[in-house]
Amino acid sequence: MNDMSPTKDWPARRWLLALLGGLIGVAINQLSIGDEAAWKVAFAAFLAVGGVALGFTVERNDHRLTFAFSILAALIVGGAIYWNGGPQGWESSEGWRMTCSVLAVAIAAPLFQAWRSVQRSGHPPIWSIPYETAHERAWLSLLIGFAALLFTAITFLLTWLLAALFKLIGLDFIERLLGMSAFVALLIGAAFGGAVGLLRDRDTIIATLHRVVMLVLSVLAPVMGAALLIFLIALPFTGLASLWSATRSTTPILIGCVIGALTLANAVIGDAPVDESKNSVLRWAIALGAAMLPLAIIAAISTGLRISQYGVTPDRLWAIVFTAVACAYGASYAYALVRARQGWGPLVRAANLRLALGLCALAALLSTPLINFGAISTRSQLARLERGAVRADQFDWTALQFDFGAAGKAAVARLAKSGATPEIRTAALAVSKREARSDASNEADRKRHEASFATNLKILPKTVPLPGALRTRIADEGICTKANSCVLLYETGATTTQLIALPCETCPTRVTLLERIDGQWVDYSKPNPDLAGERAAVVAGRVEVRAVQRRQVFIGGKPAGAPFE
Repeated sequence: MNDMSPTKDWPARRWLLALLGGLIGVAINQLSIGDEAAWKVAFAAFLAVGGVALGFTVERNDHRLTFAFSILAALIVGGAIYWNGGPQGWESSEGWRMTCSVLAVAIAAPLFQAWRSVQRSGHPPIWSIPYETAHERAWLSLLIGFAALLFTAITFLLTWLLAALFKLIGLDFIERLLGMSAFVALLIGAAFGGAVGLLRDRDTIIATLHRVVMLVLSVLAPVMGAALLIFLIALPFTGLASLWSATRSTTPILIGCVIGALTLANAVIGDAPVDESKNSVLRWAIALGAAMLPLAIIAAISTGLRISQYGVTPDRLWAIVFTAVACAYGASYAYALVRARQGWGPLVRAANLRLALGLCALAALLSTPLINFGAISTRSQLARLERGAVRADQFDWTALQFDFGAAGKAAVARLAKSGATPEIRTAALAVSKREARSDASNEADRKRHEASFATNLKILPKTVPLPGALRTRIADEGICTKANSCVLLYETGATTTQLIALPCETCPTRVTLLERIDGQWVDYSKPNPDLAGERAAVVAGRVEVRAVQRRQVFIGGKPAGAPFE
């Protein structure tokens, strides 16, 4: 019997967790005010994770163990944020460290609860963890979490509805409260904490929902298993070329299939031998266990091919981690099938426990800066550049500057000063001046647009060379692409020009007026800077209407665009 049984209800827990949740919500709201310093974000995460861990694991007894675990869980996630400089400073792949820290805590929580339940029963081995309790705890916590989030959302919606109701009779105090971020944080925290406490006191209902979910998933298991086997059988006939031609998507899809197979297979074998499905059709779900290892191997080969072609990057190193974990699970399930065939359940459950412990430790390690994927990737990419495996003009300088962390930025700065060739120094210097990754995208778009001028831009009254600044300004407009035709009214030395674009056959003509100011071409406009004088003239009544002669572009004898001076 799990330790959340009705005989161990703790009515005060729901109120204590509601109070704790509200206080944590207000504290996090206060920390979010002002700058986003790493210590503030880390401390907010410490409070949030510590509160959630305490809410899901606290019992009437064993408070010291529960508090110790909650603080450790909070330190893992908060430390991951602080060590890595806060989310606002993370590069594109560093969010996985935060994911690893949360994953480590999520795996550790049910393992801790199962271990704690055993320690109450006498003097078992210190590392004894019953699989049945751990697996049940994992699913119950997941279901309680989803139900608590739903309860929180409903609470917020009902409060909003009440605010609208009271406003109908002229009372807007609830609406004003909802306009205060501190109150909203208090409401969300209290609702979530109270819901967790309430649901934990009604664990029999959640246990019933758990059985329903397992039943539904077990029905889906043979369908998924048959589909994966058909996929693997078809591969020798269709070939692997199509998989390798889509190397960016192959690994994520295959890893997703492994995760799906792992989830459905465990739904079939259940928490204990008595939970295993006796239906002969459902027992075909062993195909899931048989398919996991081949899928994981194909994912590993796909990742290896991309690394051999383009070298190591942080994203590819994370892909290596994911495929290694998938291969470990696949190999364990394949061994259980070969060893016991249809009686594979006990072996799989034992493997699940060992793999969960290993995955928890690995995730905790990867959440720290002890393993720096950015530094590893920087060394790999620089080695490719130095040995000539990639030319300087084909090297991904943008990724080195913006995706590889501090090590990548330091390498760019060093190569800008002491690169082996002028091409390397020039490229490194150019990328080091960019403040954001979007600058690189804008520059690439500009170069692509400039390359299309020869066929898409007609210069009138006659073709003349364009100043570089004007070419750049037209490229920034982004309208003279292969799908559009453009006309530029320009003469050598002119300080004003008109760019006429035909976006499509049914679109209206677009006329952009440009003027050269201080060497740069900008939109043609001359706003009046003398606002004070203009206001005084209006007050004095010195306002009049005059006839003004204007110029305007005509196409086919008809006016196009706005008039200009």
